[in-house]
Parts: sequence; structure tokens; C-alpha cells
Amino acid sequence: MNIRANILLRVYLAFGLIVLFAFAVFLRLGQVQYVQGKKWKAMADSLSTRYVNVEATRGNIYSNDGSLLATSIPEYELRMDMFAGGIVDDKVFNEKVDSLGYKLAQLFQDKTAKEYARYLRKGRQDSARYLLIHRKVGYADLKTIRTFPLYNIGKFSGGLIAVQQNKRILPFQALAARTIGYKNENVANGVGLEGAYKEYINGETGKRLMQRIAGGVYIPVNEEAEVAPKDGADIISTIDVNMQDLAQSALEKQLIKSQADHGTVILMEVATGEIRAVANFSKVEEGVYKEKFNYAIAGNQDPGSTFKLASYMALLEDKLIDTNTMIGTGYYQIPGKLITDSHPKIETVTAKKAFETSSNAAIAKLINMHYGSDPIRFTDHLYDWQLNKKMELQIPGEAMPVVKNPKTNRSWNKNMTLPQMAYGYEMQLTPLKMLTMYNAVANNGKMVAPIFVKEIRRLGNPIEQFKARVINDKICSEVTLSKIKKMLEGVVTEGSGRQIVYNPLYPIAGKTGTAQVADANKGYKANKQYQASFVGYFPADKPKYSLIVVINDPKGAYYGATVSGPVFREIADRIYASDMQMYNDVPTRLVGNTGNPPTKAGQSKATQKVYKAFGFKPLFASKSEYYNIIDTSAGTVFQENNERKGVMPNVRGMGLKDALYLLGNAGLKTKVSGSGKVVSQSIIAGTKVGKGLGVQIELN
Repeated sequence: MNIRANILLRVYLAFGLIVLFAFAVFLRLGQVQYVQGKKWKAMADSLSTRYVNVEATRGNIYSNDGSLLATSIPEYELRMDMFAGGIVDDKVFNEKVDSLGYKLAQLFQDKTAKEYARYLRKGRQDSARYLLIHRKVGYADLKTIRTFPLYNIGKFSGGLIAVQQNKRILPFQALAARTIGYKNENVANGVGLEGAYKEYINGETGKRLMQRIAGGVYIPVNEEAEVAPKDGADIISTIDVNMQDLAQSALEKQLIKSQADHGTVILMEVATGEIRAVANFSKVEEGVYKEKFNYAIAGNQDPGSTFKLASYMALLEDKLIDTNTMIGTGYYQIPGKLITDSHPKIETVTAKKAFETSSNAAIAKLINMHYGSDPIRFTDHLYDWQLNKKMELQIPGEAMPVVKNPKTNRSWNKNMTLPQMAYGYEMQLTPLKMLTMYNAVANNGKMVAPIFVKEIRRLGNPIEQFKARVINDKICSEVTLSKIKKMLEGVVTEGSGRQIVYNPLYPIAGKTGTAQVADANKGYKANKQYQASFVGYFPADKPKYSLIVVINDPKGAYYGATVSGPVFREIADRIYASDMQMYNDVPTRLVGNTGNPPTKAGQSKATQKVYKAFGFKPLFASKSEYYNIIDTSAGTVFQENNERKGVMPNVRGMGLKDALYLLGNAGLKTKVSGSGKVVSQSIIAGTKVGKGLGVQIELN
């Protein structure tokens, strides 16, 4: 063999060995992939684990009176490992699968027993290790399901996997729903209390070890989380459930009646600044209103005539006018505009009367006359009261107020802006901002920022408490405050609020407001829409609550007193009637031993029954069946009145029925005059009488 042949032989041999080795590799790969694939895949899955977050149970939100406004309840997604330890044997599975299907069908009633059994068998054929059984299962149902066939073999070996999820519910449903708010994973800034206090309410997430199985699905390794989640803290709000229900009911009723677009009601406790109720309704269809937007804190609009409080307060504080200053009403001409009263009447009245009747012309003239040459002097008052600033509320969404001044606002018109600001135009304020101003008057000049949350608790223990922030210790002098209070009371007793809001049983102070709402693009002259409002406090002599009602775009009547006044009156009346502290100075009239009510003589058993029912404690001095009653300071003495045959009975003090009965038994013929109880009898009691003798009795 030559050298060339020897070299070729070695090359072919080496090539053959390489081909043979490659064939062996491919053969082994095929064996691993197709013959032993399931084995190695299962092993790989068993070694693939990861930790996932476990959501904590969110804290509750309570009302001021302890009612539950929002809470979390556990809800479970049920899955099944078709090859769990206790049901690996086909015999065990096949014996119980039909019974399990029957139980599931009986509980959920969404499939038949055969459909459930078929579904479970199919899952086993597909080697499902995380088969979905049902979603949104309550805890009570879960306890029942654990007793079902297969699942009752053992907590882990029966194949049942319960994945807990927390469901947020509102026990009172729509009550204060917008204030309570909600959590939305897709929204960075939450809504209402749920969003504002999410760091407290959400709690701390836990950790659970999950194992990947065939199909890339992860299932829990253990029933319990490896790192337990920490439940959220509870929020104690200032909302009163009963007052909230009253506010929503009264507002919705008036919105439907006036076919308005939307409206809001806010009720605040004067001394503390705590919001007891806040209702916001928007029209979704004819006659149907729902809470969609928080107009109370985000509804920036021209306040209208309710702002006149600030205008008059500035004038009085600067001693530019007094309540008896005379001013003309009806019309006031400024360059480019004629300012007109709602019901123009040209006359000269006091400043107090102009306020009570809500004259636009009067206040525009007063403000323009005294501040026209120096408007910053007027706007400085508004800025001192911080009407141009947010109130740093506890819930998000507060709108930024717009209060112009001639230095910083390019839109300031030297002829029109100041006089129009005087009666609530050319500015943007929320209803809550206006209520805070009126609440300061009721609170003897102390302006506080409203609060919605008073306390945060964890496991029943307070961890943080909140008090109202003081915005201004004294918005004006005591003299000005006294005059403003009288003017606000005069609105209800003498002015624009008399017909609707006035209640003779308790004093109310407040102000009506009617403002034309500007279209964002076309101004005030497009479609004439109005905002009707009434804001004030009660009882005016000892203020406990302040209240504002704002209704936008009512159809037909649109004046504040006519549209918003009835809502204010209904809420105030109901709260006053249910709060004994408001009228604890009313004289108490007790009926007892010191002064029993007048009564008639009569049958003892019947009279004693009545006295017992009313809680009287008379002195019983008679054993006779009939008696006369004498009222004394020591009680009621019963004078004995024994019936004796042939003797005239004493019927004085009796009603006609009892008197005729006794006189008839004595054989007497009776003549009657008058009505009421017997005041005289013609035969003296105790006189001997014969049968058929006539007797005259007089009743009065």
C-alpha cells in the first residue's frame, strides 16, 4: 500500500468516526427530547420557583358615628392540581369525580353535574396542575367546598388550591361614595379617602413562593404565604351616615324636580371644621343622578351673590359704610355694562336692606365708589382671608381658586372687574371655599380648613389624629362680625330667604345666590345657564352647623332661594329636630305630683288604668267604685263617693255618661244642660231622695 492510499484510509476512517459520533449525538438528543422529554421538563419545572407579592387586607373606613363605610372581604379563585399527592391514583380520582361534579353544580349552578365531571376528567387527561374551577368564591362557600369529595382528603393532598384576593365593598353602597373614593391601579393619584390615605389603608404586601409547572403556569408551593402581609390601618372619617343620607336624599329630590344638570351639598360642623356630609350628583339621564364628579372641592365657578358677604365685610371693616348707610338699588351704570338687580326697583335703602334683598346694583356701587381709586385695598382683604389659596384638604382634587388683583392679572379691567367682583363675578371659587368663609362668621371669626378624617387606627389603637388647621384666627373685628351676623339673619327673616328658608322655631342665618354661568368658549351670552345657591348656618344664636347648597342649570325657576332654599331648609329642619342639644334651653313642662292635668270623676278602675299609663302617682283615699277627684300639690286625692240607696250621689266633676248612670240607679229623672263635666246639681249630695224625683244637672 502506497502512502497516498494509507492517508486516504485514515481520512475516511476519521470521517466515519465523526459521522458516527454525530449520529450518536443526534440519537441521544432525540431520546432526551422525545423519549425522556416529560421527565426532564418536569424536573426543570420543579426547580423553577419565584416569590410573588401577596396583597394585604386593606383597612376599613368608618363614619364619625362608627358605621362601616368601606371594607375588604376575602374572595377566592379556586384552582385544582389534578395530580396532587392524594389523588394520583386513578382509582381514587374516578370513584369521586362524579360526586365532586354533582356538589360543584349544586353550589355554583352554572353547569350541570355531568358537565363538571367531564371538565374535571378532561383536565386530568391534559395533566393540568392548575385547573380553574371557579372565580369570586366567598369564604363561607370555600369552607363548604373543602368538605366536597376529593377535596376532603387533605388540605394539600386533595388538589384544591384557593388563591385569596381582597374585594372592596361599600356597605352603604352609593352613600358618600365619591368622598370614600376608590383604588385604581391604572391611576397614579387615587380618588377620595381611598387615594389620599392609601399608604395607611393598603398595608404591607407579603411574599409567597410559587413553583412553575408544565405550560409555564406558577402554582403556590405552600397554602400560606412565606412572608405574611400586614393589614392596612383603619380610617375614621368625619362623615355622619344619617346626615349624609339626608343630604343626598334632599339634593337628589330637588335636582329631579328642577331638572338641573348637577348639584352639591356640604354640611360642616362649625367649631371643628369636620365635614358631616358632602353630596355631589350629576345628571346621567332624565330623572337619574349619580356621583361622578366632586363639585364640592373641584367645581370652580363664579359664586354669585353669596360672595357679597366678603364685599360688605370689607366695607364694614374699613369703616367705609355702616349698616344704616343709604344706597340706591335697581340699576348701576358702569362703562360698558349696566348692572341690574334680579327684580329691579329704583329706591334708596340702607346697606343692611340692600344686603337682605341681594341688590347687585347697591354693592357694585358701594365697592366701586369706595375702592375704585385703590382696588388693591379691596383685593388685599380677599387675600388676607386666603380666598386665593387652596385649603390643603385631606382628599385630592381641590381646584385652585381664582381671585384677581390689579397687580398680577392682565385680564383686570379698570372699569368693570372691581364692581363685578363685588357681587361674585370675575372669580372662580369652589362651594367648599364659600362655605368655609361663612363658617368663619358662625365660628366667631375663626376660619378653619375643613377636614374629612379625624383619626387613623391600627388594631383599634390610634396612631394619628387630625385637627382642623386654622387659616385665620380672626377674619374681622367683633364689631364687624356682629353687624354681618345681623345682616345674615335679616336675609332669612326679612329678605330674599324669608319665603322659603325662614322657620319660626329656630333662627337661621344665610345668603341666597344666583349667578349666570359662563360658557367656556362663548361667554355669558350664549345659552343662559344659572347657578342657584344658598349658604348659611344654624341655629343662628348658637351656630352648630354650616351648610351650602349649590344647584347648576335648573330648568324654570333659577333663583337661589327658590331652588336651593328648600334643600337647605329640609336638611336644617331634620337635623335640628333630631339634635336635642340644639334646643335644650326650651322650658321643660313636667306633669307629675306638682300639677296633674284636670280630669273628670269616674269609674275608679278605668281612671286608675289611665293614670298608670301616663305614669301619674295619685293618692288613693277612696275604696268606692265611683269618686270625685281633687288636684293637690301633693298628688291627686280621691274623695269617697259611696252609693247608698235613697241618697243623692255626688256627680260633680263627672262626665255625662257616668253621672246619668249613677242618677239612674238612684231612680231619679235627670234634666241636662250644657256639655263637658258636671259643675252643679240641683239636689245637694247626701240628701234623701225618692224614686221618680226630678234633678237638674249643669255641665260646662
